[in-house]
Amino acid sequence: MSTTIKSFAIAGAVAAAMTAHTTTTAAAASKEKCYGVSLAGANDCAAGPGTTCAGSSVTDYQGNAWTLVDAGTCADIELPAMADGTPREGSLEALDRDLPA
Repeated sequence: MSTTIKSFAIAGAVAAAMTAHTTTTAAAASKEKCYGVSLAGANDCAAGPGTTCAGSSVTDYQGNAWTLVDAGTCADIELPAMADGTPREGSLEALDRDLPA
């Protein structure tokens, strides 16, 4: 393989990587952390003390576990009411509800 072909291959790979990074960054910018909407083991990260990260929540709708959702939709996610009938809503900040014992 000639030096010219190798140079073009490397330049193409770098350009593809830069494009993928830009797309990923733009997609992440249109998302936000929504606490209290994940099912057990389905959170994206931050499941409170004693847990590691993604998939580590142990309670459905655990208030200190978040999932990335489209920006502006967190409060609109339909969730079942709590056992006492109080409405359950997602939040942009960690919640003190549905925490494991």
